[in-house]
Amino acid sequence: MGRYELVRPSMGKRLVQRIFGRKLAPKLENLQLAKKIKVLTANVIAITCIASYAMVTVIDPYGGALTSAYAYNSSYSNTGEDDQIYGFTSQQKISFERGGWAIVTGDEAAAIYVANAATPETGSIKEFAYSLVNKNNWGRDQYSCLVALWERESNWRWDALNKSSGAYGIPQSLPGRKMAEMGADWATNPETQVRWGISYIKSRYGAPCGAMAHSNKFNWY
Repeated sequence: MGRYELVRPSMGKRLVQRIFGRKLAPKLENLQLAKKIKVLTANVIAITCIASYAMVTVIDPYGGALTSAYAYNSSYSNTGEDDQIYGFTSQQKISFERGGWAIVTGDEAAAIYVANAATPETGSIKEFAYSLVNKNNWGRDQYSCLVALWERESNWRWDALNKSSGAYGIPQSLPGRKMAEMGADWATNPETQVRWGISYIKSRYGAPCGAMAHSNKFNWY
């Protein structure tokens, strides 16, 4: 007896037979239509994938796989603190403030460190200077700069005289008679000298730490 085997046609052949009928199917099989359809389908899928990736890149170049690890939203803050205020004014002016810290800008800017000044004694000239610092809405750090600056200049003596330059008084006005704009007693009244010194520092440097930074660099303010 002969041996018979049941051979199941491939998926492609079965599709051709179902679509075109059993009579036309053998002729189409000779044309390898199923194979061509398979190759065409694979090509269409590949082209679709490539086109989709290209469109994503064009529409959103910063999304998906191309997202940068360094991208950020500069408007976001979770510190709960007040917004920072930043702006250039002119040389040696205080232009950045936050949390009691201040940075001096301009060519004379320099890193400075000043120890916190002690609370001034009641009735002292330093207490009077501290009251003017508060009236100008300056912080304790600015008072500390003022104390250190004038200790260097005159040791807070109202009659301090620089014999080589002629600078006079607590703020070492040069010449001393410029302090007369604050009072005729400028040569003997320390409060008159301090009022002039605070006014001079505010108009030229913005605040005492600005004057201190300039003095650190040039040995004068």
